[in-house]
Amino acid sequence: MLTEGGHRLARRLIDGVSKEEKFQSNRKSTKRGKIPKSNKEKHQKRKIAKSNKEKYQIRKFQSPNKKFQSPIKTQLNNNMPHPEVVLPTLCLLGEGTLWHAAQNCIYWIDIIPGDIHRYSVDKKTHDIFNIGQMIGAIAIRKNGGFVAAMQHGFYFVDFDNKTIQPITDPEKSLPGNRFNDGKCDPAGRFWAGTMPLNEKDAVGNLYMLDTDLSVTLKVPNVTISNGLAWSRDYSTLYYIDTPTRYVVAYDFDVANGNIGNKRIVIDVHHEKGYPDGMTIDEAGMLWIAFYGGWRVAQYNPNTGKLLQEIQFPVANITCCTFGGPLLQDLYVSTAKKELSPDELLAQPLAGSLFVINDVGSKGIPAFEFAG
Repeated sequence: MLTEGGHRLARRLIDGVSKEEKFQSNRKSTKRGKIPKSNKEKHQKRKIAKSNKEKYQIRKFQSPNKKFQSPIKTQLNNNMPHPEVVLPTLCLLGEGTLWHAAQNCIYWIDIIPGDIHRYSVDKKTHDIFNIGQMIGAIAIRKNGGFVAAMQHGFYFVDFDNKTIQPITDPEKSLPGNRFNDGKCDPAGRFWAGTMPLNEKDAVGNLYMLDTDLSVTLKVPNVTISNGLAWSRDYSTLYYIDTPTRYVVAYDFDVANGNIGNKRIVIDVHHEKGYPDGMTIDEAGMLWIAFYGGWRVAQYNPNTGKLLQEIQFPVANITCCTFGGPLLQDLYVSTAKKELSPDELLAQPLAGSLFVINDVGSKGIPAFEFAG
């Protein structure tokens, strides 16, 4: 029989053996790749932290005079294209990006003050023409200069000589509306839509300015008329009325501009932001700028599937177009309109023009106005 002291000594010996056995067991388990139960929670936390560090990065955006770190975490991909600031000019409501291949220049507009911007990629020069009224879109004119959709109708624009010439105003009786986005179709007709200044009522319209300068109403009862694009075979018109959060398609007759058979091809109700400006690439895929969405996204209009998206350090992405000598760079306009002081502080590049060099797709040349 053991005395009480003997019992205590035995317990110490047994405890010592138990601890040593447990230690050796843990070492063996770890060598085999197993995690001891007592350490599983700590190991799992370290694993998650390491995984997140490898999977995500804060993407940096470089402007000519400042560095900015986007607050958005984006999945790490070394091959993912990165937006760069073209120049530090900030637009209130930048829009209407347009690549002029003959000049090797990118044009864009600031809608509310009525500014047309031009940046020469070769000369690194930036020029502005203020046309004295709000402007929604411009398109290259084959005879020189541009055709434009402005607050008071359609105009011809001579950027170099800083002159404008009125054509016609289909909405003289609607002073609460202004023109917004517009583009030329494959036959050289200019399409542009209007929207109410309050951005709420469905009193806007989509018009077609023909080459003989006549105007035809194409789509009535629009709220915020926006992106336009034509399929590669010219048989389909894609169109965005922003608040609907749809991209719709119409059968398109290139010979006379007639449209019909409206249907929904892309639904973005469950995605971030509102669809705004739009362009199409050589493969027939649509690239859409998302206002309030911090992104440009590429979709397949045949399936409605999201193919990829590119994040930006600003929320209000308004328009995009392909440019550069090979049409492989994507130029993107943005806006600072409606941002609060705190949001402006967090988004110092809001209103900038961005470019994504060698975006991975190739665009098509802009159609020109034949009138």
